[in-house]
Amino acid sequence: MKSYRKELWFEIQGRRAFINITPEVEDCLSASGVKEGLVLINAMHITASVFINDDESGLHQDYDQWLERLAPHDPVSMYRHNVGEDNADAHMKRQIMGREVVVAITNGQLDLGPWEQVFYGEFDGRRKKRVLVKIIGE
Repeated sequence: MKSYRKELWFEIQGRRAFINITPEVEDCLSASGVKEGLVLINAMHITASVFINDDESGLHQDYDQWLERLAPHDPVSMYRHNVGEDNADAHMKRQIMGREVVVAITNGQLDLGPWEQVFYGEFDGRRKKRVLVKIIGE
């Protein structure tokens, strides 16, 4: 069985963003040489997420607005966590959107549905963060 590991690094200039990382994951898969197996894609920061959905800008705006209604950034004083920080909302947004995804690999390709893409969700940007891509298989 083969094993492959790579860290993808992101530095978002704003507070929040959704980035399609499917091409980067496909590059990792190609480099791994794995034809049948699994790929784990994991946000390695507690204020970021990895999820699978459609790459459609209206949907991304809907996510952003929905998450902001569920866990608004302001006023930061409403959160107990915000002592010396202002990112309690980002922790909650990450909890909702998820930490990681696992995708099957079939015939050397990501086995995604017709509209599915892999995304990095950033909820407290302005610094470097990483995503782990771990591939196992044959």
